[in-house]
Formats: sequence, C-alpha cells, structure tokens
Amino acid sequence: MNVNTELPLEQNLPSLFSARTILHNYQYLIVLFKATFTKTENTVLVKGDHEPIYIPAKNSQQHHQIVFANGYFASALHEIAHWCIAGKKRRLLEDYGYWYSPDGRDVKQQTEFEKVEVKPQAIEWAFSCAAGKPFTVSTDNLNGVAADTQAFQVAVKQQVIYYLDWGFPPRAAEFIRVLQAFYQTDDIHREMFDVESV
Repeated sequence: MNVNTELPLEQNLPSLFSARTILHNYQYLIVLFKATFTKTENTVLVKGDHEPIYIPAKNSQQHHQIVFANGYFASALHEIAHWCIAGKKRRLLEDYGYWYSPDGRDVKQQTEFEKVEVKPQAIEWAFSCAAGKPFTVSTDNLNGVAADTQAFQVAVKQQVIYYLDWGFPPRAAEFIRVLQAFYQTDDIHREMFDVESV
C-alpha cells in the first residue's frame, strides 16, 4: 500500500481504497486523523514501538503527537479517544498530566484505573462501530488483581448510551463521522452496543 501522509486525504483515497483488503490498517487512521485534525488542532497520530503516550509540541514548529502502541488499530482508536476528552490545558501536558499505574495493579489501583477509562473506552467503542470493527473492553491488568470485566463493560456501555443521548465530545463526534464516511458504515445506534454482542 502506498500512502503518503503528507498528501491531503483526497489524494490518498485511491491508494486507501485499492488497499482495503486489509480493512483495519493503522495507516488509514493516520491519514484520516491528519486530514481531520492536523491543521485545526496541530496534532498528528503516530505509530509507536512500545507504550502509548501523548507528547505535546515543544514549540510552534512542532505538532502535538498522539503515539499509539505497536501499530495496533485498536490502540490508535483508544489513544484518539483519550485526546478527544482532554481539554486545551491538558493537551499541553505530557500524557495529559494523568498518572498511569502499569499492569500489576492492586484492587484500589484497578478501581481508579477503571473509573478514568470508562469515557475513553466508550468513545473507542463508538469509533470501533463507526469503523465496522469489533470492540472488547480492556481492564489492562493481566499481571494484577482479577478485574470484574463484565461490570466494567456495563459501565462503559452506560457511558456510550449517555453519549448517544446527550452527544459525544465534539472532536469524537467529528471523528465518528469521518470513520463512518470512510468505512461506509451506518449511523451508530443503541443496538450496536448490546453487551452480549461484544
């Protein structure tokens, strides 16, 4: 696939559509994100090699960077979701100024982790639906205390329903529309978020 991230989206569309045999390639997200937000928000989506991180620009000649893990499509959607929630001041701080307790969390740390992950995972779920990709909640604690994945999934679903009723954050709503247009998916609706279908 030949995708030039320096070209406008319209000039890349023939390359993207001809390569759509691999429907959920992270390079599509990089191009779509750039076309949607780089000029207006001075932000780019970047494939990282390891852990995801948000890196604010150090000067006016740089872009803010949303770095996602290892070329994973779902990681890119998840990191975009965090960015869509972060306010202007937080977007000037590395990783939005949030703490991150790595895998291996105890009960208290896991509870805190899940509280801050409900909104980004709800948005990621909506992005996944807009891209026609299955979604699975992530408690991201393989080496720690066993998490109640089902309860967390219900909390994420409740947040999605809230967003459907009251509106997604503006940048999230815009990227949902972009994904729907590119992947030619239906408008998102409640039935897409049946917990049994995840």
